[in-house]
Amino acid sequence: MKNSTYTFTASLWIYPGETASWHFITVPKKESHDVRTNFPGPKRGWGSIPVVAKIGKTTWNTSIFPDSKSGTYLLPVKAQVRNKEGLQDGDKITLKLKVCP
Repeated sequence: MKNSTYTFTASLWIYPGETASWHFITVPKKESHDVRTNFPGPKRGWGSIPVVAKIGKTTWNTSIFPDSKSGTYLLPVKAQVRNKEGLQDGDKITLKLKVCP
């Protein structure tokens, strides 16, 4: 059976440039490879894959997006989640992702 739930720790970072309000977490290479291998079906816009993310006590529906430069996926972390969990750029965060194929 395919693993569809991943737990890992990664840093929160701000996308550089004009859209510097976008915050992301990079899904580690191992987990990104596993998602790409186990969920090759049709993707949504920009190659995104729907997920349920959980940080602390906050759970939300979102998508992860492929990053061709790093070969990983990126998880956007919206302001509502960052504020609720007290997160800032550079914080190391343990989170859970469940892929919703």
